[in-house]
Amino acid sequence: MAGILDTINSPQDIRRLDISSLQTLCSEIREYIIQCCSENPGHLASSLGAVELIVGLHYVYNTPSDKIVFDVGHQAYAHKILTGRKEAFKKNRTAEGISGFPNRDESQYDVFGAGHASTSISAALGLARAASLSGNGEKVVAMIGDGAMTGGLALEGLNNAGEGDADILVVLNDNEMAIDGNRGALHSYLLKFTTDPAYNKIKTTVWNKLGSSRFRSWVQRLVRKAKAGLVDKSGGDLFEAFGFRYFGPIDGNDINEVTRTLKRLKDIKGPKLLHTCTVKGKGYAPAEADPTTWHAPGKFDSVTGKRLSGPYKADRYQDVFGEVLRELARKDPKVVGITPAMATGSGMTAFAEEFPDRFFDVGIAEEHAVTFAAGMAAGGMKPYCCIYSTFAQRAYDEIIHDVALQHLPVVLCFDRAGLVGEDGATHQGVFDLAAMRSVPNAVIAAPRDEKELKDLLYKGLEIKDGPYIIRYPRGLGEGTAWRDVPISKIEIGKSERLLQGSDVAVLALGPVAHRALEAASRIQEESGKCPSVYDVRFLKPFDLGMMEEISSFKAILTVEDGALKGGLFSEVSEYVASRGLEIIVKGAGVPDEFIPQDSQAAQRACCGLDTESIRTALAGLFNEI
Repeated sequence: MAGILDTINSPQDIRRLDISSLQTLCSEIREYIIQCCSENPGHLASSLGAVELIVGLHYVYNTPSDKIVFDVGHQAYAHKILTGRKEAFKKNRTAEGISGFPNRDESQYDVFGAGHASTSISAALGLARAASLSGNGEKVVAMIGDGAMTGGLALEGLNNAGEGDADILVVLNDNEMAIDGNRGALHSYLLKFTTDPAYNKIKTTVWNKLGSSRFRSWVQRLVRKAKAGLVDKSGGDLFEAFGFRYFGPIDGNDINEVTRTLKRLKDIKGPKLLHTCTVKGKGYAPAEADPTTWHAPGKFDSVTGKRLSGPYKADRYQDVFGEVLRELARKDPKVVGITPAMATGSGMTAFAEEFPDRFFDVGIAEEHAVTFAAGMAAGGMKPYCCIYSTFAQRAYDEIIHDVALQHLPVVLCFDRAGLVGEDGATHQGVFDLAAMRSVPNAVIAAPRDEKELKDLLYKGLEIKDGPYIIRYPRGLGEGTAWRDVPISKIEIGKSERLLQGSDVAVLALGPVAHRALEAASRIQEESGKCPSVYDVRFLKPFDLGMMEEISSFKAILTVEDGALKGGLFSEVSEYVASRGLEIIVKGAGVPDEFIPQDSQAAQRACCGLDTESIRTALAGLFNEI
């Protein structure tokens, strides 16, 4: 039997429904998201909690003329389903399907891309200013989660928006704060009164009569202070202090209250913030009970809630990092762990439980995380700061100014470095090598497997200067034994030769060294020709001794899970050119383009980083020389 969702192909179809039908629609959307994500994994819990808010926004606002800007995009699945991508959502986050995040190239309803947190308010303010200058009357809404509010960029946006008269609504989707304490009679009365059109018309007339005088400013501050005293239990005083009119909190999972409040707020001018409280994982018991696990649970049985991921054939790099960090903390009381809201994803949960006084989750604030780590290093501690490579881009200035320039021994662990798979272009960790290679005092290391990651993490205890950067990929390791294995002393800036050959050298950085070795072995079996293979290990300082060893070779193939421009390929090419060597240099790595969503294996094959592609490249070089 067909449901209401089957009749929805655009937001225009939603606006023909009555409230009772909207409630049914929300339930059907939730069921559809659960079913699709059970078969094709994605970000589940956040999107389940935001269904009513998204339905309400599209119901009240005239999208796409009016603009909805999402923060991050984890919460935006209902938005995608309602804006003509219902069938495409079945292949969400795949090469054949759509992006897991709002994408301007994908739909006119995706007015601003969102893969990194805390951007929505700044972007919405820009859109609102553009609408004002154009005089087109468009409304702009920013929908942001409470976690993203911890990011400095969100506060910068609030500060800038609140000091002017920008017509912008910020919807704070809060799935952490309780709502019961704010649902009394006084609160309900104030919400109804302050959103009443007649009240707001009188209020606007009064402010206009007062003009721009100092007296008006004094009266406004007095009113804001009085109102803050009434709403401070829900955090409204903070937003009022930023210059926003604060409304709420309301139940963000009650479609009646959501639509009623949005209709009243739509025509109120100036910067406004609606505080909504939602349940992360709403409507699916396993996700409600454990929203962290069900943020991105992988495949699961939608009926029983049983997750279907099988046993790992190897340890994940993030788990190696987490376990080794605990070992280091047991050995050295100065070791501390820092993460910008990625404790679970970076493998630090167990560390946080064992060393609560030495674990610091600073929220979605990568810049602060790095400078905070620098401060701890200046205070004599040994900080290990773990950030996803794609998010570390935000802290580039702090890495240069606060760590490298001051020679502070901060260990920066870049998780999810290289190609990341289904998260796609917004999350690819491929720019770190090129970005960091030019930073003075920086050490850049890339372990080829779990054992080498452990060795490099132990090396971090000896670091006296920084930054000391260790980058490692998302997902499973190589299956290399690393527990209860003696630590190998690694000399900074020294590579390791894995295979002795002649004429052609393969210089591989990171786990692709294993693929390079496999490819070289195949070439040797097929043709009898044997290239030398090196695990470069350190992009910086670069091993000049290795380059002297192969200076008489005829060709070099560099292999790196990162951008070719500025990384290992550039390093080797610069060396060869600066010395006038007649050596052919070719590179396998990420080209000068953004790589869309697909499996990691498919992405690596596309970039020439799988065994067969490396074998083909080597065969071509032997034929060329």
